[in-house]
Amino acid sequence: MEFLRQHQLSIMLFLCGTCTVLAILSFFTSSMPKKRRRALTLLEVYAALLLFMDRFAYLFRGDPSTLGWWMVRISNFSVYLFSICILHAFTLYLCDLFTNEGGFKTIPRRLKIAEVIFGVSIIFLILGTVSGLYYTFDEMNRYHRGTGFLMSYAGPVIMILLQLSMILQYYKRIARNIRIPLLFFSLIPACATLLQLFFYGISFQNIASVGMAALLYIFVLVDMNKRVNQVNRLEVQYLKDEQNNIMTLFNQTAMALANAIDAKDVYTHGHSMRVAEYARKIAEAAGKDEKYCIDIYYAGLLHDVGKIGVPVSIINKTGKLSEDEFAEIKKHPVIGKQILSSITKSPYLSIAAKSHHERYDGRGYPEGLKGEDIPEIARIISVADSYDAMTSKRSYRDPIPQQKVREEIVKGTGTQFDPVFAKIMIHLIDLDTEYSMKEHEEVTELSGKNILHCREYREDKSEGILLNESITKMRLHYICDEENAGLDSVPSFVVFDSLDSRIHETESKRKDLLYLEYGTIRFDGKTECVAARDIKVEFEKNSSGAVDFVEEYKKGIDYDIEAVRVKDHMMLKLSSPLSTVKFIMALPDCSHYCYLGLTGLHCTISDVEVHKSENVVPADYIPRIAPELNYISGPEGNIPSIQIDDWCSAFTEGVIVTERMSISFHTMSLPTARLIWHCPYIVLYYSADKQVRGPGYKEFALIRLDGEHWESDGHATNNMIINKTDDFEDWETWKKVNKAGMDCKVSIHRESRRITVITENAGIQIRSVTVLQEDIPDIYVALTGDQCVLTNIRIS
Repeated sequence: MEFLRQHQLSIMLFLCGTCTVLAILSFFTSSMPKKRRRALTLLEVYAALLLFMDRFAYLFRGDPSTLGWWMVRISNFSVYLFSICILHAFTLYLCDLFTNEGGFKTIPRRLKIAEVIFGVSIIFLILGTVSGLYYTFDEMNRYHRGTGFLMSYAGPVIMILLQLSMILQYYKRIARNIRIPLLFFSLIPACATLLQLFFYGISFQNIASVGMAALLYIFVLVDMNKRVNQVNRLEVQYLKDEQNNIMTLFNQTAMALANAIDAKDVYTHGHSMRVAEYARKIAEAAGKDEKYCIDIYYAGLLHDVGKIGVPVSIINKTGKLSEDEFAEIKKHPVIGKQILSSITKSPYLSIAAKSHHERYDGRGYPEGLKGEDIPEIARIISVADSYDAMTSKRSYRDPIPQQKVREEIVKGTGTQFDPVFAKIMIHLIDLDTEYSMKEHEEVTELSGKNILHCREYREDKSEGILLNESITKMRLHYICDEENAGLDSVPSFVVFDSLDSRIHETESKRKDLLYLEYGTIRFDGKTECVAARDIKVEFEKNSSGAVDFVEEYKKGIDYDIEAVRVKDHMMLKLSSPLSTVKFIMALPDCSHYCYLGLTGLHCTISDVEVHKSENVVPADYIPRIAPELNYISGPEGNIPSIQIDDWCSAFTEGVIVTERMSISFHTMSLPTARLIWHCPYIVLYYSADKQVRGPGYKEFALIRLDGEHWESDGHATNNMIINKTDDFEDWETWKKVNKAGMDCKVSIHRESRRITVITENAGIQIRSVTVLQEDIPDIYVALTGDQCVLTNIRIS
């Protein structure tokens, strides 16, 4: 107490200055409602004046001079006055708080009463001061409490109680951040008033009131800032929602327009959407930013909008178009530009619509632009458009198999297509091992059929489900036809491979699409082995006692199915309330794909669900029923020989690239190889454990012996020069040489970041220069490929 008594004048001065600053800040705080800002400003002004005058009362106490006489009387009266005024300002604050945020339509009655008490207290203060009832002064000009001193507390106490009752009753209506400060503002000065009665000469009440006034402002400001931030967030969210709504409207409008375009041609349903998706994938692979990828998606979606102006009879004509009809078709890019040019905020739409039929060699239309004079967005869409046209069904042909589409894009690189974007499209094809980038029928499962009505065997069948090392799980419901019910009226799986992942019955289709049927698996456990090396069946009956299978078939049966393929083995498990059947099939090789096509006899298959696990099963998951196929023969070099059954499915061990080195090996394509890229590849890379695709893997170049390459990770630039020597006859001969087997030699020379790879094989001469983007001391080289065997590998 003695410390407070000695330093209270300094505390008063500090708090007085603080309240003055807060009053100024409160006056200029625009984030608060006007009335509340005025109430807080008054509160801080009254608090500052209270301590200012209280300090003068102590400073001039006992000063007998004329100035001292006046200052003591003025300052003590002011102390009483501003103590009541602080409560008045607090009442004004509560009035605004409860009417604006507390749910009151008018000022609460108790607060109105508090204001009346305020007025009465001022009157009594004047009377008490004049009569000496509240306080008096002695001959030494010193302040003394009067006989009615306690009466001066009556008005303020009643005001505090009225305020406190409102705060407590409607506590939950008050913002969480200012609930406690409001309670403190009422309770702390009240407690200080009690102390004031027992400790004369220390301004407990005044200091406490002013301190609470400062604290209240701080918490109110924090609360208002929080509210402002919340409003700003809501406003930002509103703007985002508006933007999303605009984008949704734009997207829906674009989709509706694209569907209207596609609806004119019965053979191009979904074409615009697929082109948009392919174009976006090409842009992403080319390293374009997110906005560019979104723009090109919508440009692809609307690239054929000009077909609205082409007669339906021409678009849907099944035969060859006449010159006049083709001239009408060629108008659609110009019509599309005219339609979309009004969308000034998205000029890329009209640009893509106008120029997507330009050719890189200048032989396109409508303007015959050449090379990079063609807008980039149109060059990308041109590749995507052509790819979808080839992989979709037309009136005059079925979809072209993806590998043949790939060859067509290779042929069109630099003539019809921009070489950069054609190369990216080729890479996307190579990565699309399950051939998902194509037109599909509108179904929910099995990529082709959701309900099968199988009358005659194989009359109705689904597209194939590709099996791999991840387990494919299926559920389906089966019921046999009532009039043809029999033990053979069951579903079946056809296990096969073909370029278009479909089952084919005619010999011409099978030949053209390289159809290979491994065998059939019936749900009752019976099998037929066609090209498979062997099939093993394990049958387990799940129900006890005799079962009338035909009657159960008539009621309908639910099946749970699991299928997986590991290398040259496939396993299928059928589970139903009647039985569990496990099939293991040894495939002819590891290189062909393995599809399951669903069909049956005298039955209906429905409620099909297909789910593929993300986890890969271990290599020994399927018990082997036939020996592993191994085409490795011949001498072993100083690096182990490898057999590569699929695209980059196996790699040699990595060898560090030195200043000068060479790799020699013997290569032979597998019996299943049929394409020019079924050959060896050279990969330049880095990884922490020296293995391809190991920790920290960075790929710098993937060089194929047929002359193609791919900069996989963007960590280097590659320049490849391909020459055909006099020894080169044609690609068919080149494939035959690979099939028969040939010796290869690769020379590698490294100078700092520059790595040069030189090789010549069967008339194809390759010189590839790779320049690293950063200094990497250890670069490794390994061999891989697609459907080939590499033996007698030697490093020198």
